[in-house]
Amino acid sequence: MGHYMSELKEEITKKTNEITLEEKNKRNYDSVNYSLMHSRLRGHTALYLKIPMYFSLIFLPIIAWMWTKDENLAIVIGLCFILYVILTVSLYFYEKNKYIRELVDFASDYSQVQKQLIKGIELPYGLIDRDGRLLWSNQSLTNLKKNSTSKNIEEIFPDIKLRGLNFDEKEGRPSANINVNSQFYRVDFVKIPLETQFTRAGVEIGKKTPDVNEEEADLESVDKDEEYLIAIYLFDETETKRLAKENYDQKMVAGLIYLDNYDDALDSVEDVRKSLLIALIDRSINKFFAQYNAVVRKLEKDKYFIVMKQKHISALQSNKFSILDEVKTVNIGNEMAVTVSIGFGVNGDEYTQSCDYARVAIDLALGRGGDQAVVKDGEKLYFYGGKSKQVEKNTRVKARVKAHALRELLETKDKVVIMGHKIGDIDSLGSAVGIFRAAQTINKKAYIVINEITSSIRPMLEILTNESEYEDVFINSEDAIDIVDSNTAIVVVDVSRPSYVECPDILSKVKDVVILDHHRRSSEVIENASLSYIEPYASSASEMVAEILQYFYDGIKIMPYEAEAMYAGIMIDTNTFTKNTGVRTFEAAAFLRKCGVDVTHVKQLFRDSMDDYKAKAKTISSAEAFGDKFAISVCPSEGLDSPTVVGAQAANELLNISGIKASFVLTEHNGKIYVSARSMGDISVQLVMEQLGGGGHLDTAGAQLENVSLSEAKELIKGTVLKMLEEKEI
Repeated sequence: MGHYMSELKEEITKKTNEITLEEKNKRNYDSVNYSLMHSRLRGHTALYLKIPMYFSLIFLPIIAWMWTKDENLAIVIGLCFILYVILTVSLYFYEKNKYIRELVDFASDYSQVQKQLIKGIELPYGLIDRDGRLLWSNQSLTNLKKNSTSKNIEEIFPDIKLRGLNFDEKEGRPSANINVNSQFYRVDFVKIPLETQFTRAGVEIGKKTPDVNEEEADLESVDKDEEYLIAIYLFDETETKRLAKENYDQKMVAGLIYLDNYDDALDSVEDVRKSLLIALIDRSINKFFAQYNAVVRKLEKDKYFIVMKQKHISALQSNKFSILDEVKTVNIGNEMAVTVSIGFGVNGDEYTQSCDYARVAIDLALGRGGDQAVVKDGEKLYFYGGKSKQVEKNTRVKARVKAHALRELLETKDKVVIMGHKIGDIDSLGSAVGIFRAAQTINKKAYIVINEITSSIRPMLEILTNESEYEDVFINSEDAIDIVDSNTAIVVVDVSRPSYVECPDILSKVKDVVILDHHRRSSEVIENASLSYIEPYASSASEMVAEILQYFYDGIKIMPYEAEAMYAGIMIDTNTFTKNTGVRTFEAAAFLRKCGVDVTHVKQLFRDSMDDYKAKAKTISSAEAFGDKFAISVCPSEGLDSPTVVGAQAANELLNISGIKASFVLTEHNGKIYVSARSMGDISVQLVMEQLGGGGHLDTAGAQLENVSLSEAKELIKGTVLKMLEEKEI
């Protein structure tokens, strides 16, 4: 009995569903008919059908005129008029639905033809929804994705990323570049809003039918800002890219080669063998560039001009400009290996601009110490080489020339503003004090910008501020902005990067900026400097200033405390005269000693505090070795006045460990992570720091990292060092 009742219940349910489905289909059919019956014609189509009714109005004045002539005839014509109106109106309303159906059929047939045309067009075209699902595609697009069964456009073409597409009309159509079967396509995206009405062949459809709820309406209202489709067009740019690459490769680029130590190398061989050394150098350079079909012409005894196709630059970059090492192998008994500096200008709008780029590149290579190649590609700079230690030049001619130029420039100004780098050290302070003395000698008002007084400069700063000459000399950035005007000269010492100076804002307020620095130049430089004296071989900025002062003014008088400030700068940067020292370093120290330096007093000024000493010891004890010859550690910054200075000192101490050739110490301070890098000279830590946005010397360098944690920074440095070591860049 229960089984019978269950079957009966299922049968009733089935019949009910059939009735419901039939009723629903009938209601949908009635809805469509209602839409067609109550759709209204518009535009030229409606006007065309209503013209006969409009023409009937012409009979009214005729009937009125006939009434005045012949009333019987007027009555007959009036009856004909009424019959005509009834006939035209009846035909209009009776035939309208048939006419609409025929228009809809025509539009449907036209749509099918149009669909076939779009389907067969050679341009790949398709429609996707906002989630990337491919709704429709023409034959060309289908052929491109025939190897993919996915329905999502991002899976079919992985290079397409829908997230972040901007359909702002002011920005133009969003697009993407993809590679399909070794063909390059540009994909354009067009947003197609879904609207509430669709018009076909002059028929307005979509009015809601009576007794039909919102869900069953033919077309419900949709917010076009929230619901839309995306049309994608794929334009084949393979040939365009091929021609663009061919045009790029065929462009000519200019290059310059300078022999860094030509005279010194010749002086180290016998006179009868000098011509042979020159010939071997020429042959080595010409042979190397001959494989790239380059034209090499000798401009002077130690300068060459090169012209070659742009496509070969990538090959030179991939082999790291191996000519830098090949030239060093030229040896016929010369004690000093020959090194070269190379500069190339790429992607200039004109050939003259490429030549200008090449000159900028060679100047940058020389400013970084030579023995390296620099490629200037528009605004981008690429560095190669620079692994060897800079050779100190014994001549002081350049220092004398720069000293005279500095004096001539300062004499034309009323005020001089001097500043070093942020978180200043004793070298930047000592060199600034030396320039202050030079300005005072020629009776110019001078100021020194210092924002943060660290423990490394506090002892010397206290001595200076007790002197009457230094009253109101030390100012901060806010004061400097108020002081500078068009008749002010700015002298930047111990730094050449505009973002690293104490007050970058004042650099653009004056016309004359002087740069005195001993660090290698980087891609970020102070533009349009009136006088630039950058010598990477110098031990410190204080050494450079001490040399300049000797030629700046005859009989210049330097106070003992000023000499001690500069001497301290040399002593700290050379780690008590054990690093980066040359003949001129000791000559500068001797000159300052004559000016009254008390060596013992200087050493006492820079003894470590107990907290600094403990922090340094903790840094050394927690050091970690990696790569067999590198050490890395983190310096604690809590409770220290100058944690970056302590970190630099700890980096020097780590080099005393047997087997360690380079050390890196990280210090967190003021929301940044400061990296101090030191080496014994075998490894260029400067190249490592440049990879992290910093710079410095071959054996003394640093960098500042932002938006990373200490652990992330450690892994970043380790990864960079090991990668560069593997690629033999250091």
